[in-house]
Amino acid sequence: MTTTTHTSAYERRLTMVRDVLSGRTELGDKEARDLAVHVLRALDHIPERVR
Repeated sequence: MTTTTHTSAYERRLTMVRDVLSGRTELGDKEARDLAVHVLRALDHIPERVR
């Protein structure tokens, strides 16, 4: 039997940003994830036509 887990689009974006931050800086996973949350929040507030 195969178990499937659903990952939201937000979680996939969060993981991608976290991985970039932790790969390019000396931040740990928790710090990179916390910063990724702030980055995504800021990006999500940019109007679509500007992005």
